[in-house]
Amino acid sequence: MNRIEKSQETYKRLFGEGVPAAYAAHPEFQDILSRFIFGEIFDQGALDDKQRELITLVVLATNQTLPQLKAHTRAALNVGLTPTEIQEAIYQCAPYLGFPKTLNAMSEMNEVFKERNVALPLESQKRVEDDNRFDKGLGIQKEIFGDIIEKNRENAPSNQKHIQDYLSAFCFGDFYTRGGLDLKTRELLTLCILSALGGADSQVKAHVQGNINVGNNKETMITALTHCLPYMGFPRTLNALACVNEIIPEK
Repeated sequence: MNRIEKSQETYKRLFGEGVPAAYAAHPEFQDILSRFIFGEIFDQGALDDKQRELITLVVLATNQTLPQLKAHTRAALNVGLTPTEIQEAIYQCAPYLGFPKTLNAMSEMNEVFKERNVALPLESQKRVEDDNRFDKGLGIQKEIFGDIIEKNRENAPSNQKHIQDYLSAFCFGDFYTRGGLDLKTRELLTLCILSALGGADSQVKAHVQGNINVGNNKETMITALTHCLPYMGFPRTLNALACVNEIIPEK
């Protein structure tokens, strides 16, 4: 099967019959897009359609490319992701994008859920309470990153220790503890979010190590970042791959 045939098969699997609306006005551009994304990118590496669509959703949320996010929310459902998995992927963006951008993404997601007769709110995935969110979050931080977490907390300036507390309780306590997605998936999505943000190389490197520690190998990360390429472009993809290679040098 050549890449044109692969792209047609993948597009149908994600979006069903028909052609993109842009095809009528810009057929050559749409052919370039479709054949590259669906004929080549989807064929690289070992990630399945569900993993790829979760990655696509968080990168589109990061970019705030909301019409495409809506289309890929439909595609995510089409390839078998549950509403809970989709919701949790979008929620995972909040500590990195901030609340307004995450709410924008949630609004698009909600519209698709309404189209598909998905009743909201979904079943709760909350796993912490106010009196243990910090401890649970700190525990997950240490599971992912090891002893460096205590060093970071100890070395934080006294007037900035609250940021370390927020990182543990909010980012890891409120979000990483949630159900719906496993730790390996959340950590891989975080790597993609940070890579798509740009300008976050130190955090990308930290989460490359975090991915290793939770069981995502270098090839998985390369495939995930390759999947991000059509949505975040070559500069950010190459920067992220440089971070991967620095933490995990080629032998």
